[in-house]
Amino acid sequence: MNPQPSMHTLDAALASKFAGLALGHLTREYPNKLDHVMASAADVQSPRALHPIFYGSFDWHSCVHGYWLIARLYDRFPELPEAAAIRSLIDTHVTDANVAAEVAYLQRPAARGFERPYGWAWLLALAGQLHSMRSTKGQQWAATLAPLAHAFVERFIEFLPKSTYPLRVGTHFNTAFALTLAIGYARETGATAFEKLIVETACRWYLGDADCQAWEPGGDEFLSSSLMEAELMRRVLPEAEFAAWFDGFLPRLAHREPATLFMPATVTDRSDGKLAHLDGLNLSRAWCQRSIARAIPAGDPRAPLLEAAANGHLAAGLAHVAGDYMGEHWLATFALLALEA
Repeated sequence: MNPQPSMHTLDAALASKFAGLALGHLTREYPNKLDHVMASAADVQSPRALHPIFYGSFDWHSCVHGYWLIARLYDRFPELPEAAAIRSLIDTHVTDANVAAEVAYLQRPAARGFERPYGWAWLLALAGQLHSMRSTKGQQWAATLAPLAHAFVERFIEFLPKSTYPLRVGTHFNTAFALTLAIGYARETGATAFEKLIVETACRWYLGDADCQAWEPGGDEFLSSSLMEAELMRRVLPEAEFAAWFDGFLPRLAHREPATLFMPATVTDRSDGKLAHLDGLNLSRAWCQRSIARAIPAGDPRAPLLEAAANGHLAAGLAHVAGDYMGEHWLATFALLALEA
């Protein structure tokens, strides 16, 4: 392992800032970008009518991971000034009736592809976070949300065996990101058959990959297609097997190649939701770079290179977590992933 000092850490003050940002958008219904197929005029309904829990934060998946954010911060910093507001919000929204309504939405024939795979994965990440909490509140919330988590596990189990090819884009459709979050849920909850399916799928999709060219970023990406794949394989392969795979996957990393992985992305207009994705790319790269640096063998010269790159990307992303709603409704989540890596 290669722990390195960092200029960026998560403390109570930053946690409070992130919690305040999330609380400011989790119940903000508009503007709203629905993933909603309408089969008839009866399907013309408001976001809150369709999704009584996850109706805020501009879109369903951002609302889900906003709940993940506040639950995780509440668990790590129980004395946060926002703790009471977090408890009240989750108590009010994560109820049996509201969970049943979210499950019912999934059962609509037109909702078969709803939020696949990004929203699926974030819902499982939220469920896993709640399951990990030892407080009475955490366990209560986990039990209440469980039917929705089970519905998305079933969707993964049905979908993965017939998904012949991975999706390597740097946006919501990235399958490596989805499996990274899903395997965390599987391990946290002891879902061994689901974990096995994820490992088998990841190896089927990615084990043969080598000499990655890292043709990124695209103009609206918030995930590194190359580093996200490496982060998934770090989680699914034994340590020695991952080291060998990683050597072949990015064989010139010690020479800072591909160079693009060491250069934070430039954002030209943060009021444009797609261009603002690139702030998220900087944060998600930092997350992966930090994680991988700690997984490669001790003394490996690539570790300090990755740590330095992570610090640069994290600094670039943290500066813009707040400011414009197009980024503010989601960026703190990716900042937390990076800070905790």
